[in-house]
Amino acid sequence: MSDSGLAGLTAHEARRLLDGGDITSVELTSAVLGRISQVEDSVRAFVTVTEDTAMEQAERADARISAGDAMPLTGVPMLLKDNMVTKGIRTTCSSRMLEHFVPPYDATVTERLYAQGAVLVGKGNLDEFAMGSSNENSAFHPTHNPWSLDRVPGGSSGGPAAAVAADECLFALGSDTGGSIRQPASLCGVVGMKPTYGLVSRFGLVAFASSLDQIGPLTKDVRDCAITLSAIAGNDPNDSTSLSLDVPDYTQALGEDLRGLRIGIPVEYFVDGLDAGVENAVREAIDVLRSLGADVEETSLPSTPYALAVYYIIAPSEASANLARYDGVKYGFSVQDADGVWDALEKTRQYGFGPEVKRRIMLGTYALSAGYYDAYYLQAQRVRTLIRREFEQAFSQYDAVVMPTSPTVAFNLGEKTADPLQMYLNDILTIPANIAGIPGISVPAGMSDGLPVGMQIMGPALSEETLLRVAYAYEQATNFRTTYGTPPL
Repeated sequence: MSDSGLAGLTAHEARRLLDGGDITSVELTSAVLGRISQVEDSVRAFVTVTEDTAMEQAERADARISAGDAMPLTGVPMLLKDNMVTKGIRTTCSSRMLEHFVPPYDATVTERLYAQGAVLVGKGNLDEFAMGSSNENSAFHPTHNPWSLDRVPGGSSGGPAAAVAADECLFALGSDTGGSIRQPASLCGVVGMKPTYGLVSRFGLVAFASSLDQIGPLTKDVRDCAITLSAIAGNDPNDSTSLSLDVPDYTQALGEDLRGLRIGIPVEYFVDGLDAGVENAVREAIDVLRSLGADVEETSLPSTPYALAVYYIIAPSEASANLARYDGVKYGFSVQDADGVWDALEKTRQYGFGPEVKRRIMLGTYALSAGYYDAYYLQAQRVRTLIRREFEQAFSQYDAVVMPTSPTVAFNLGEKTADPLQMYLNDILTIPANIAGIPGISVPAGMSDGLPVGMQIMGPALSEETLLRVAYAYEQATNFRTTYGTPPL
């Protein structure tokens, strides 16, 4: 098989070839690194390429495979979003504030993937500190959508999503605070899952909004998503919000038919401003679910329109607290040419943070300030409870709800950077899952104007098996990759 063919494999396809002795991890990793050198100047999905580390890990993986000690991801090249710490490898959050920061420890998800023998080929670009919906807020460079290089890949996990779509890795991890896995998955034509809050450890994830952040997979197909989730999920004593539960093998849920499954279609998610092509593709996808035996009917989640406002009070408030640690004293960027400690602190934050991060810090500080806390932050928490209860009520009637992932296909680079509100509206369909702490998955559901469309499936807490079952059944019935191929790089 050619190098380009190897780079285009899914993780489970690679596993079969690795275990059968048809290829080695060194060969597979070399092919992926070759693909990166071929297309990265166009896509720009990486902050750091870890070629030496990857080859060393691939050699160790081959030894494990030869010894009969292979696990599902042993020897498989991966990418980590650059807000997950990696010992000895810089972790920047795509910010000048952490441009030269090299962590002394690994995130829990990093450790778990290393324990499987996965191979790290690099760290993926993101909107600075995961704040954005287009990847244009990176302090270093924007990432380009592999399907159309003048378009955004989505954000904030745009680098990982674009890398998976462009075959620059076989799978990746992103983080999702308001849609930052699912929205770029939709725009790049890959699978992306935000697990239930607490299912995957956040230890070693650089915090944005701690009550909303969650790590999850970005993969080429649903089976890879299930494999990756099985590898990273589970309790972690280093994370006080980590759930204590036995992690199933999520691949066991794949292949079950949808007969008898109850699926709700919330009318509020087919909003004004939803692209006609997106709506048509998702409604056709819903018809496929119906044809597969699911019981499908319309339902209502009336508080949904308030989720965006709730998010843009709670998330910036938590960000303003979390980002207070970047003061130029302990680590990271520090302005030395200053008149005293307070001047140094102010200049460090002035020049270390980009405009979107500063905007959200100011929004959050305002919402938490004396005289406004009750009117904004406390009220947002009350509405958050209403949204959560509405989902609980809906899930007493339905096993899952289905809707579009993003209201549009990938938009042009620079199209929305001058209007923050229009940029924020890109997350309107994904934010509610984070507000309620429930899982959601985006699966490719066709094309509109030559660009991918994502269908989003949400379920009650810890319903990942059901969501993967639905997504897999749909994927097998439609086969996006066979129908539409891969990006024309």
